[in-house]
Amino acid sequence: MRRPRGVAQVVVIVVLLLAVAIGRYPWPRVAGQAAAPTSGAARTSTEPTASSPDIGAGSLVAATVSRNVDGDTLHVLTSSGATEKVRFIGVNTPESTIEHEPYGKEASNYTKRRLPVGTRVWLETDVGLRDRYGRLLAYVWLSPPTSRSAAEVRAKMFNAELLVQGYAQLMTIPPDIKYVDVFVPLQAAARDASRGLWGLP
Repeated sequence: MRRPRGVAQVVVIVVLLLAVAIGRYPWPRVAGQAAAPTSGAARTSTEPTASSPDIGAGSLVAATVSRNVDGDTLHVLTSSGATEKVRFIGVNTPESTIEHEPYGKEASNYTKRRLPVGTRVWLETDVGLRDRYGRLLAYVWLSPPTSRSAAEVRAKMFNAELLVQGYAQLMTIPPDIKYVDVFVPLQAAARDASRGLWGLP
């Protein structure tokens, strides 16, 4: 016996909604922003792990770089002694580990050069604390912020520096959008100047 056509359509809709919920497909992007990349960037929020009791939404935590992974990911040791794998919020550098995308190696080398092992940083969280892989999501400050003005973000936040220098593209994934209004013009300026990855043919 054939299933009624309406039932089949409902089943398809339910399957698509479940796929979005578990991260199989990206959430809709903020209008006018760069689309989320297809590899390694899907995020969902979870509660902080027991290894980082000092980190919550909106926290600012001192940490020391313990290992570099690629252009937008590194490992740190927090001031409480917890080890965290950190994914930078709001930016996405080309892949350089399992996949090798154009300008990925350059971005990875830049982060390793600017944030070598032993570098002191300050991690600021947003609304969502972790992505689906358990990585801590953070804005990485090179010195403690005071005003968090656009000028200070540009001068002291490493996420912003990656955009300014053209090593990353904007990646806006709600609810972590605290500095998106600052990031948008930084990327636009880098693109207009054909800086970094924006100068690729």
